[in-house]
Amino acid sequence: MENKSGQGKEKRIPERQCLGCNRHRPKREMLRVVRGPDGSISLDFTGKKSGRGAYVCPERKCLQKARKSRRIENNLGCSIPEQVYDEMESELQAYEDRGTGNERAE
Repeated sequence: MENKSGQGKEKRIPERQCLGCNRHRPKREMLRVVRGPDGSISLDFTGKKSGRGAYVCPERKCLQKARKSRRIENNLGCSIPEQVYDEMESELQAYEDRGTGNERAE
């Protein structure tokens, strides 16, 4: 399939599956949970932190579903303490309250 300028193929938009709701969305609309090289777990709002990543929709309900099913832990290959989940939920709540929408900063 040609792009609008008539040259070559259209650029494919990478998609990721949410570990909470199983919905496929463009990668840039997803929130990344990262296990860093030092083993720390954190939310990556930019999508640029180094380490192993797992994706959820930027909504607390998806993070809560993924937490309950332990899918993030299985995907990252480590256990996550309840305190870390609580911190991630607080960060996500603050992110939602800022009204930054679903698009991440470049």
